[in-house]
Amino acid sequence: MPILVFIESAEGAVKKSSAEAVSYASAMAAQMGEKEIIAIALGNEVPEESLANLGKHGATKVLQVSDERLNQGVIQACAAVLHQAMEKTGSDILVLAKSSLGDPVAARVAIKQQAALASNIVALPNLDEGFVVKRSIYTGKAFTYVKLNANKKILAVKKNAVDLKEDGNPVTVETFEAVLSDADFNVKITKVEKAEGEVLLPEADIVVSGGRGMKGPENWGMLEDLAKVLGAATGCSKPVSDMGWRPHHEHVGQTGIKVSPTLYIAVGISGAIQHLAGVNSSKYIVVINQDPEAPFFKAADYGVVGNAFDIVPKLTEAIKASKN
Repeated sequence: MPILVFIESAEGAVKKSSAEAVSYASAMAAQMGEKEIIAIALGNEVPEESLANLGKHGATKVLQVSDERLNQGVIQACAAVLHQAMEKTGSDILVLAKSSLGDPVAARVAIKQQAALASNIVALPNLDEGFVVKRSIYTGKAFTYVKLNANKKILAVKKNAVDLKEDGNPVTVETFEAVLSDADFNVKITKVEKAEGEVLLPEADIVVSGGRGMKGPENWGMLEDLAKVLGAATGCSKPVSDMGWRPHHEHVGQTGIKVSPTLYIAVGISGAIQHLAGVNSSKYIVVINQDPEAPFFKAADYGVVGNAFDIVPKLTEAIKASKN
């Protein structure tokens, strides 16, 4: 049976988290002895060449539903298409990235397919005793193992939980005809407001974040310089946004935005538990703080004890030099 993978896009490009979902499906297919991994993209925003490149991540075929109404990501419509795709392709497993769109779509498809659903998956399934998946819970503080007993399964993979496969070859993109009714679009998205910035926090692969140790909003330029040279998004701790030093959409933490970048750089942030809850899914954490007793160091992969006003500009210049 083929494995189906739902592809999300943003700004006309395939999301990295969806490419990771394809890589996950490819690794799982090898584990299960399956040969076909079908990626399906909804809408017509992504160029065919970009969709074809999903083959580099492990897809053996790409389907596209070129209905511009699907560009907006209407949940009911996306679920209807994926339900039809599973039926027509004979797929018993749907893989997708855990996201604000993926979560509600997965739930609806699970009901339509009478499938078992597991979200926040961080590893390939254990097939020794059925189909057991490892899930991240409690904002990354613990893991749980769940056995999926239904014949059909839907797996939502956590961002940065799997390595991105890039050694495949481009594949052919085929048109998939889905039957959609007006009822599938009875919710209309009238406006989308996105946070400002060159790189948005939820999608960022690298995040540079600052806390009260920055001493004031006038000092944020050096963090923005570091973020720019790294191609990173900027974030901040809750006290910083509460004081108005930075906009609230940059607040990272339990009550703000939860991020899962490959690299999280915390500058002048003590590391309160509320902040850690929003960043502990990061693959690597680097902490720069002049207080050697700062709690954040216990969660860090790498720590630098020192004055951020000396360290950050030198770090930025070193990165620039390495690029040149």
